[in-house]
Amino acid sequence: MWQTILISVGILLISFVFLAIKVLFVKNGTFPKTHVSQSKAMREKGIHCVQTQDYEERHKQGLYGDGPKPTSRLQEKNK
Repeated sequence: MWQTILISVGILLISFVFLAIKVLFVKNGTFPKTHVSQSKAMREKGIHCVQTQDYEERHKQGLYGDGPKPTSRLQEKNK
């Protein structure tokens, strides 16, 4: 039983090291940004996250009563 636990912990540690190589060994290294709103390529194609698309559609349809909003909150923040 202890062998299985030690092997599992070892595999987890090795996996963490492989995932963190860029952060640990590259100057100013960071984990890649994986959220849709943080991806420049997605923004250029006009693809947003579901929450932003829902926000925009509700305002286009006038469901909030304060009129349409031309740009999303996340797009403004990421410019």
